This record gives sequence, C-alpha cells and structure tokens, in this order.
Amino acid sequence: MINLILCGGCGTRLWPVSRTLMPKQFAKLFDGSSLFQGTVVTNSVACESQYVISNAEQYFLAKDQLSELPECGHDPRFMLEPVGRNTAPAIALACLSLDPNAVVLVSPSDHVIRKKEAYLKALEKAEKFAEEGSLVTFGITPTSPETGYGYIEADGENVKRFVEKPNLEKAKEYLQSGNFYWNSGIFCFKVSTFLSELEKYAPDMFIACKAALANAKKENQLLRVNYEDMMAIPANSIDYAVMEKSKKVKVVPSDIGWSDLGSFDALYGEYPHDEAGNNVNPKHIPVGTTNSLVIGQQRMVATIDLDKMLVVDTPDALLVAPLASSQKVKSVVEKLKFKKSPLTDVPQTVSRPWGTYSVLDDNERYKIKRIVVKPGKRLSLQKHLHRSEHWVVVSGTATCTVGEKIFYVRPNESTYIPVGEVHRLQNDGKLPLVIVEVQVGEYTGEDDIIRIQDDFKRS
Repeated sequence: MINLILCGGCGTRLWPVSRTLMPKQFAKLFDGSSLFQGTVVTNSVACESQYVISNAEQYFLAKDQLSELPECGHDPRFMLEPVGRNTAPAIALACLSLDPNAVVLVSPSDHVIRKKEAYLKALEKAEKFAEEGSLVTFGITPTSPETGYGYIEADGENVKRFVEKPNLEKAKEYLQSGNFYWNSGIFCFKVSTFLSELEKYAPDMFIACKAALANAKKENQLLRVNYEDMMAIPANSIDYAVMEKSKKVKVVPSDIGWSDLGSFDALYGEYPHDEAGNNVNPKHIPVGTTNSLVIGQQRMVATIDLDKMLVVDTPDALLVAPLASSQKVKSVVEKLKFKKSPLTDVPQTVSRPWGTYSVLDDNERYKIKRIVVKPGKRLSLQKHLHRSEHWVVVSGTATCTVGEKIFYVRPNESTYIPVGEVHRLQNDGKLPLVIVEVQVGEYTGEDDIIRIQDDFKRS
C-alpha cells in the first residue's frame, strides 16, 4: 500500500498550543513527538511508501520532523497545496499522480491510534476489500455517546449511510443500536476505483484536478500545485464528494484506540495521570487540584483547589476554562481573528527552512527575536523598507552580507543593517548559529521582506 498522509488542517481547536503555522499535527504533545511523526511511524510498518500532502507553508516543518525519524527507512514524496480545498481534491490530486492499480491508505496526520496490533489487522482486512474494488472506511467502535463525531450506519460490512454529528439523544440511540460507528476519516481503496467514483459523482472536481496536475511543477519527490489551479477546484470533503454517494463503500469495524484529539477534553484522556487525576506535568504544582489538565513547559504553573479545569500556558497566551467547555476554544479563535490578532497564526517559535526564530518582545516600533540558523543554511538575500536591524551573535560564527561587504561576526560581536540595505545571514559552521536580532522601525511585520535570492524558492 501507499500511505497518503493528510497534513492540511490548521488545528485551531487546540489553541493556543496549535496555530496556523504550528497546527496540532506538528505540535509535540507526547514525549517530544508529534501526531504527524506518530502517523508516519505507525503506517510505515504496513505501507511500502508514504506520500505527504501538505500546505506549502508547513513543508519544511514536516521535512524537519521526518529527519528525526531515521527508523522509517524511506523518504516520503510530497505534494504541496498553496491553499486548502478540503480532503477530496487533496486525495484526488495525489491519486492522479499514482499508478491506477496501486492501493492507497488515506490517513489524517492529527489522530492518535493506541492499539497498533489491532490497527494492523484492520489494515489487512481493508486492503483485501480495496483489492476487490471497494472504497473502505474505518468505523471506530463507539464507547460513549459522542456528539463531536460523524457516524456510519452499517449492515455487516456494507455501509448504509453516513450521519452528521448528532445531538446527545441521537448519539445515545446510535450507541445502543450496535450498528453505528464513529467516522474516523481513514480510508483505503484502489486508485482506479476512487478516481472512477470521483469522475462519476463529482465530475467538475475530477476535471479541475486533472488540469491542476497537468500544470503542477514536479521536482524529484516534490509536486507543487499552482495557486490559480488550486482555487479552480471545487472545495469538498471526500465524504460529501464520493463516500456518501458511492455504492461501493464497505466499513471495517475497528477497535484500535483511536481519537481525533478534537478538543482538550479528548487530549486529557491520552495523558498519564497522577493519583489526583491531573495529567503528569513536572511544571505543575497542584495544591488541592483534581482531575485537571495543565499544559505548559516553560514556567512553573501553580493551581489551588481546582477541579476538572483546563490551564494552557504558552509564552504569548494563557487559556483557562472548565475542561468540559474546551470545545468553545474555537469561539476564542474567532474573536482573535476578528481583532486580526497574530496569535491565531504565529506561535512564539516559528520554523523556517533554514532554522527557527522566536519573538522575545514585540512592541510599537521595535521587535526582538532569537534566531537559530542550522549548519550549512542561509536566509534569503533580502532587504526591508521599514526597519533597520541589529544582529548580536550569541554562539557560532555568522557569515554576514551587508551591501557589497561579506564578513564574519563572532560571539559577543554585532553588526548593523540600515533600512533598505541588501543583506543575508549565513551559517558556514558545523554547529547551530544563534543570534539576537533587534528590529527598529515604523513597521516590523513579517511581510516587510523583499527577497532577492532564496535557496528555498520562496517568492
């Protein structure tokens, strides 16, 4: 099988841990590992190769996390979307670039699967159905009347219908009936079967995807779709576009320890707990606190006499709520978007193809960053129209280009870049280069960058 890994979501339901530039699939929520890495490792056992479908903004973040997984033994292909159009176009574009006889396993990258052996057995059954010409969905055996999931009604292995997220009364009814499953969003099918059904039930999407693929840029293991072509594709989910209409759908009932981690309430159940029912966190000092989820790894968080509460502490935002109300986080995000706050998009530490930067202070007319450049990497040759910059080297040696001059700056040394001057920062050493950058000017936004040359082909 070929594993298609979907990485397009923005993950706002776990704000402020996840942001647009650090969605939940890439946040390292479990023992220093991300959900994306867990998906890659789990499916590499059963699949011959993997094909990552990602937003272009997160390509280098995904590549960095893959470099931390040498045990997987293969280098996945990538397809980069300039803008998301939901799951059906993403899957269709990938399938159109594959052998029609191949069997694909479609995996969301932001889910967790705890029962690995049961999962592998479910995959074997799904692959057999797929080879026979079925579109296979994985139905999760429900353990409670959840209202946050879609459901699948089945008659044995045959799917009767897909059901939207129900109210509590309906969810209880589905649980008691014994023939309803949670819709996992995991699918398995032969490429030719899926494309044939897509052409039958969503012909406009099929035609637009073929046109987009014909114009896409191919670079070895990388496929880049053009923005205009992507926008011309009708946006729709695989459920609505194909699965709910096809007569070839089968379900594999799956008790695999699955969760889509769609809320902090769900996340709480995935952590080990202390004797008082709180998640184990060395940065949390509980006094009379019980059954609570406290997330924060930088500063110490103390709580007193809390029960069933949620506390999420990040460097630039703090969330406090009853754990049962964690689904309302999306309302906070909506309010922040209305205020045009960068807190919905940018975490304190942002990954770039050359390394990372962390915003230490951001005020009117100045911004202070900590910049880490990987060995052998360099930033784009660029200039700014509204700000000057001061670079102070903390560790490593910086190769600096300022105007026509190229020179070295060593620890405890600094340099200055005037407004409008062409410049570049480069690390020719074998260890990470760390600098503190002070930006001063009337505007210090990230869009005040004019790139003249760039190793990573960013415009």
